[in-house]
Amino acid sequence: MRLSYSADIKVIQVPCTGRVDILHLLNAIEDGADGVYVAGCLEGECHYIEGNLKAKRKVAYVKKTLSELGIEPERVEMYNLSSAQGARFAEIANEMSDKIRELGPTPIKKNHAA
Repeated sequence: MRLSYSADIKVIQVPCTGRVDILHLLNAIEDGADGVYVAGCLEGECHYIEGNLKAKRKVAYVKKTLSELGIEPERVEMYNLSSAQGARFAEIANEMSDKIRELGPTPIKKNHAA
């Protein structure tokens, strides 16, 4: 089955979502990503015991930080699904892409011409 989702989505694989750092999420927004989402294991099913719970806390922190900066916290989300839910992954990707399109471009754009 070939899954179809927006070409705007850039997938970055990590061994565990617990390895995703707050700075990774914030830097992505600063570098021009209009939104970021983390797709982790189902709660209670993390191979690394609680990596997805750590990621959930980090995403919540980033959402709070964005809100304090006057940026829509909906630009960063966390989803839990199993590796067997490829169709759900594509669905989430499309939902997130639609949400970001509605929000518009990020108000923060790093100046790369420095």
